[in-house]
Amino acid sequence: MTVSVRSFAKINLGLRIGARREDKFHELLTVYQTIGLHDVIGVRVGRGDGIEIVCSDPRVPKDESNTCYRIVEKAMRALNAKGRVTIEIEKKLPVKGGLGGASSNAVATLLGLERVLKRFLPATERLQISAEVGSDLPLFLVGGTALGVGRGEQVYPLEDLPSTPCVVVAPEVGVSTPRAFADWDRLCGAGTLAREGSGKGSAVHRTERSERAGLGPAWPGKSIHPHMDYADASSVKLTPPAPSDRMNELGRGLSAWLSERYSGAPFRRGRRENPLLELVRAGIKNDFEQVVFPEYPELSEAKSALERAGAKYASLSGSGSALYGLFASKQAARAAVAKLRKQGWAAEATVTLPKRVYWGKVIG
Repeated sequence: MTVSVRSFAKINLGLRIGARREDKFHELLTVYQTIGLHDVIGVRVGRGDGIEIVCSDPRVPKDESNTCYRIVEKAMRALNAKGRVTIEIEKKLPVKGGLGGASSNAVATLLGLERVLKRFLPATERLQISAEVGSDLPLFLVGGTALGVGRGEQVYPLEDLPSTPCVVVAPEVGVSTPRAFADWDRLCGAGTLAREGSGKGSAVHRTERSERAGLGPAWPGKSIHPHMDYADASSVKLTPPAPSDRMNELGRGLSAWLSERYSGAPFRRGRRENPLLELVRAGIKNDFEQVVFPEYPELSEAKSALERAGAKYASLSGSGSALYGLFASKQAARAAVAKLRKQGWAAEATVTLPKRVYWGKVIG
């Protein structure tokens, strides 16, 4: 029996890069948001042993470097299971696109494997294994809108925002995330970062506030299971800003936005403004744009094209190369796709997925 699982993409609503850690990763602060574009993963277990990956896209690795391969290795041991696991990847998302495709594929593989074997890991162990395989994986065990801290693997579910029309542009370039981080470190060392202020807020304060608001962390303490009901739940200066200052700036904007939403007020009921668009006006930016755009000018051009096409907000997702734009209506998004395609851009219209919708669509 083959179990099919939809493997959805994510975008980053702002991304701050902090200090480099002892484990060689960087501290990050971001808001993740799942969207409707997806791959399809098929999982089956037969006689024998080993792991086989089948995919028609030559850019997808078929060996142990694939996140799907690595998560199956760990999960089979944890489940004390035997057999030959075959993973079929129907690839629709761009490779090295910053949309979390490889991470999402791995989580979808894990969920499919559990269903094939009819054995299920405890939620905390599922999260632990996912975080060991990659930083973005725990997000896809939560879905919807989530705060990401640490190296991105510490995920705090946020109140779901209304579904928002979105257009994704996928230029035909692949951006290496390790190289983007290395370029960022060189940029910091050269003292050429744009001045972006400092402040007293912090990611720690922000995550503490989310817990007080009843949104507790999905990592590591809160029990999360994929079948539960989640709906309840510039000038230049010679010395760059301290990493903590830069993290704090985004933390302040997120804190102000979240404080208002969780203050017990009527959540701006009756206002026509989409709260997701309110969020992007909280001063969020993607730090990777400062190093990726100079290296790949076409990505900066794609962002400008999205803005000219009517996007209320446009940004690089992750380290790229995909970019997204948020639109006021589905009609505006569809019109933007038509305009962008005439200009030669590979553009797709989609929507952001709240948790309830996300989990309703994962298992096909």
